[in-house]
Amino acid sequence: MTTGSRRVQTPVAFRCSVIHGLSRAGLAVVPRAWRSARAVATACMLAMAGLLAAPQAHAVHAIAQYGEPKYPADFKHFDYVNPDAPKGGTLVLANPSRLTSFDKFNPFTLRGNTAPGVDLLFESLTIGSSDEVASAYGLLADDINIAPDGLSVTFRINPRARFSNGDPVTADDVKFSLDTLKSPQAAPQFASIFSEIKRAVVVDPHTVRFEFRQRNRELPLLAGGMPVFSRKWGMRPDGSRIPFDQIAFEKPIGSGPYLIERYDNGRTITYRRDPNYWGAELPVRVGMNNFDRIVYKLYSDSTARLEAFKAGEYDVLVEYVARNWVRRDVGKKFDSGELIKREFSQHNGTGMQGFFLNTRRPLFQDVRVRKALDLALDFQWLNRQLFFNQYHRIDSFFANTDLQAKGLPTPGELALLEPWRAQLDPAVFGPPPKQPDTDPPGSLRANLLKARELLQQAGWTYRDGALRNAKGEPFQFEILDDSGSAAQMEPIVATFIRNLQKLGITATFRVSDYAVYQKRLDAFDFDVTTIRMPDVQVPGSEQIQRFGSKAADTTGSDNMIGLKSPVVDAVLNALVHAQTREQLVDATHALDRLLMHGYYVVPHWYSGTHRVAFKRGLAWPTTLPLYYGAEGWITSMWWYEQPQTQPQAEPQPPPQTQPHS
Repeated sequence: MTTGSRRVQTPVAFRCSVIHGLSRAGLAVVPRAWRSARAVATACMLAMAGLLAAPQAHAVHAIAQYGEPKYPADFKHFDYVNPDAPKGGTLVLANPSRLTSFDKFNPFTLRGNTAPGVDLLFESLTIGSSDEVASAYGLLADDINIAPDGLSVTFRINPRARFSNGDPVTADDVKFSLDTLKSPQAAPQFASIFSEIKRAVVVDPHTVRFEFRQRNRELPLLAGGMPVFSRKWGMRPDGSRIPFDQIAFEKPIGSGPYLIERYDNGRTITYRRDPNYWGAELPVRVGMNNFDRIVYKLYSDSTARLEAFKAGEYDVLVEYVARNWVRRDVGKKFDSGELIKREFSQHNGTGMQGFFLNTRRPLFQDVRVRKALDLALDFQWLNRQLFFNQYHRIDSFFANTDLQAKGLPTPGELALLEPWRAQLDPAVFGPPPKQPDTDPPGSLRANLLKARELLQQAGWTYRDGALRNAKGEPFQFEILDDSGSAAQMEPIVATFIRNLQKLGITATFRVSDYAVYQKRLDAFDFDVTTIRMPDVQVPGSEQIQRFGSKAADTTGSDNMIGLKSPVVDAVLNALVHAQTREQLVDATHALDRLLMHGYYVVPHWYSGTHRVAFKRGLAWPTTLPLYYGAEGWITSMWWYEQPQTQPQAEPQPPPQTQPHS
């Protein structure tokens, strides 16, 4: 979907599972969010909505945000899996993100880099379906009971549910997980995500009730999508407990289908399918988790990663670089059929990828300046010369969905925007802005002339060999990236910088080690960087994390642009409290208009397919999911047609000493 940018802006490895309605059952895996990231993606098993209006509380096997769940209580498996998929073999993968090393297994704390694949170890009370926009089916829970007033939801835990150490999953563990994630020892974003969950109440050993501060249709789904882990994780033999934010290489005690078998020096890790996994026969798990082992090998950069794939060091390459797909993912093994290339259709929204401008910097606080920078990107040239015409320009934060604002505002949108008319650019009440075009009759020269005029209006004029403000300070900034994607982004950034130079702007491309890069992003210590925000099919509280005023001051939050706007905050409040699909769409459209007219991002591009290269012998279900990320789909639903008898590419056991951080 991207050309080099795999950065997903979310702070903790399983965060997207709480937010996006996607899951390890086939939805987005993101590099950083619930990494993640991805990140990833990996997401909150969406739930709830119409059920809140029911006159009486009732327990059900599944809930849907709008309408009824697709699958009945007696369903056998999801339509997009192969229930007869053979089990066995070892799937070897490379870095699913820019991550080049890891120094912890704990995905819920802010510091450090989490090992890829840790989401294989954890489960939540509910899990989403990949062929519905918003649904949640019982996983750890086998019954869901929403209170008539919408102020609480009760989950009954399946009595068969077990952690990897053999202990039963109890209501006390669920409460412990919530309390821990909301504590200062977890990444601070979790306290914000779950802030409207007042508390978890243990009703009995197998029943837990989440109580909410207010009626909000999203809260039951947030509760259902919360990752659950054992109270014994981090407990020493003497009964004392390691502080949660200091848990690093202590193996997680989760209920997921895989266990950590071995790891080596923060560069390789092997997961082994738990032979005693409790949930293998659940309808939501049938046809999934088919590999005996899943191995991740982390390479130092994208070039090394690609060459390693062509040399047979790992099994599947999800290609995000158009040029590679056409020019570099070729060779004798592709010609012989040993390696296969295939594009898989998907119906995900695009998310937002682009050059994110940090408005905490005074340089980017004038919307005219931000609009001028948008005019300097020549997408049509890039698409012809670098992308082989494989992409479409992103023109919305919700492109490729019905959530994208189009035309004039509807009455529902106007009801949200009109109270703020005096504070808004009148253009917000017109059509959404179109992205600059350089195809005839348009041209880059015409766009740069418009940009120069905007910059002059903002007080920037060309003199003494540079664009300067009234104080004589030159217009210069840094575009930050990490070494893992620099090779792909460099020609794109170079073209952008060249166009900026024609305006008298000096931009430099700074490449840093991933750990340093991550630290700088967490601290908002950057001018401009390339980010991809993962798509969502049903927007919710993740939008507050991305664009809410409070998140702008929260270290490591998703509000990378530093947006603080009472108008946006009001629209976000309407979005998360929408009672109908129509209200949700109106609020999302209004949000999209505000963001696009704010020019906080110089948007990039998107593709409608997943590009995957893989070794011969791998197979996948005939029916594709509708909403999914390629990496999560592969690890959860693919299989070997003839499972191997010997594990392949196994890393050596780690030394007995504490791994190097």
